[in-house]
Amino acid sequence: MTAFLGACCSQEGSVPQEKPAFVTEYLTPVRIVCTRGPVENADVLLKSDMGQVSTSEKRVVTLREGGSVLLDFGKELQGGIQIVRTMSGSHKAARVRLCLGESVSEALSSVDAPGSTATNDHSARDVEVSLPWVGSIEFGNSGFRFARLDLVDGDGEEVTLLSVRAVSHMRNLDYLGTFRCSDERLNQIWQTGAYTVHLCMQDYLWDGIKRDRLVWMGDMHPEVMTANTVFGNQEVIRKSLDYVRDRTSPVDWMNGICSYSLWWIIIQHHLYQWYGDMDYLKEQREYLRALLHTVMDQMDGNREAYAEGRFIDWPSNDQPAVIHAGLQALSVRALEAGADLAFRLGEKVLREECLAAAKWLRTYVPDMVENSQAAALLSLSSMVDAADASAIILRNGAEKFTSFMGYYLLEALARSGHYSEAMDLISDYWGRMLDLGATTFWEDFNYADARNAARIDEPVPDGKFDIHADGGAWCYVGLRHSFCHGWASGPTAWLSEHVLGVEPVEPGFRQVRIEPHLGDLEWAEGTVSTPQGIILVRHEKQSDGRVKTTAKLPKGVKRSQ
Repeated sequence: MTAFLGACCSQEGSVPQEKPAFVTEYLTPVRIVCTRGPVENADVLLKSDMGQVSTSEKRVVTLREGGSVLLDFGKELQGGIQIVRTMSGSHKAARVRLCLGESVSEALSSVDAPGSTATNDHSARDVEVSLPWVGSIEFGNSGFRFARLDLVDGDGEEVTLLSVRAVSHMRNLDYLGTFRCSDERLNQIWQTGAYTVHLCMQDYLWDGIKRDRLVWMGDMHPEVMTANTVFGNQEVIRKSLDYVRDRTSPVDWMNGICSYSLWWIIIQHHLYQWYGDMDYLKEQREYLRALLHTVMDQMDGNREAYAEGRFIDWPSNDQPAVIHAGLQALSVRALEAGADLAFRLGEKVLREECLAAAKWLRTYVPDMVENSQAAALLSLSSMVDAADASAIILRNGAEKFTSFMGYYLLEALARSGHYSEAMDLISDYWGRMLDLGATTFWEDFNYADARNAARIDEPVPDGKFDIHADGGAWCYVGLRHSFCHGWASGPTAWLSEHVLGVEPVEPGFRQVRIEPHLGDLEWAEGTVSTPQGIILVRHEKQSDGRVKTTAKLPKGVKRSQ
């Protein structure tokens, strides 16, 4: 037994302690990015503080009207800011402007500046607040890493501060799934994807913690894959699925998008495969039956013919042929997933209806039109040759990736055995965000923009591209662009599934397949959470190129040979 496995196994038998669902932490800034105007002793803000003002503070930060300080908390956070003001000056309240940002550019922005793309959509991140004398305030409920504080009106007097701290609020989750390998860049990418989804797991599974603070069903699929991989069986997943279901008639489309209702079916199938929770599946019976009939009613012979809500992703939004190919593929996948769920529920007639409809749709295969998204979705529904689809994806490369659909491009590459190439794309595309200062993954990332882009954690120098303020498109133009978006976490799920190679053969992991794909890696190790307990694996490449696997399975889990 390796040291890794031994260390993990030593935790078995411990009794879990009841813990709160959410944890709130007060975090001291790690860096002062810059100050402007009359500011003295700004470095005081970098010392750890309890947030309690006294009558005899020896060192304080002094601001006079027009003074401004920009703070860096070191990583993306969900929450707000606490400001503590000390005793000097008059008793009058001071008016301060607080501007939160996921980048330095955003923190330096103002929503009321002419031509600015900064917004307060979904969460207020640029506000003026009244700061009491000898007291503190806490304000904000957004996603940010940087915070700018301006003294707008101190009534002509100086204002002294003891501390400005971030108030981090997030679910109290254990990282049950883990991943480590011989490539440290991939390790960082895995962890960043996990952290991105962790932040988005608030009262519901949001797409973003600044924007969108909404439950988008199609966007949830990669988020659910990551959440299951890292955090195990979490109630917030089912709560979010049920939230959209209960607000959408089965004859309408979830979020007004036909593909998002298809994704709901696919997610339900994945959850059943992962957990084998028949009680939860039975709760979906009536809705699932009605929705599957709605899907089948939208076919025109052997072709999908959805009249409304035709959408795959934003970059393909003006490409009807790509949308059609994607919807044809997703319809097959959803109907076949629905057929399996109907079988589990004992719905024999529904199962046969779904299988017949899917078989009929398979007789017509749209062209891949040299598009990576179309190729990936058709490949994942086994409607085109996997090698042909991968050839298109590899030709397009990182230039044609998106942070959402990139997950399915990686899945399609795995179908044709291109594991090394997939890991190279992960390192190139998602790793480039890290190179630019990201601590969470972004709603979208145009790889071409990175060539002359400045880091997001510094003011943009002359001659450099501002990837936040000047990037983005469609609904995420400029600073409206979310830099913490759960749909971008796909590499985390992909690395655990394909490099560690652990996947359920029977629902609930009663039987498991372990088939690692190390590519150019020398070794990989990690854990996978199942309803039966934690699976631990380590894979090491031997001198002859073969891979030696050491695994420990919990009771009730059999390994498929």
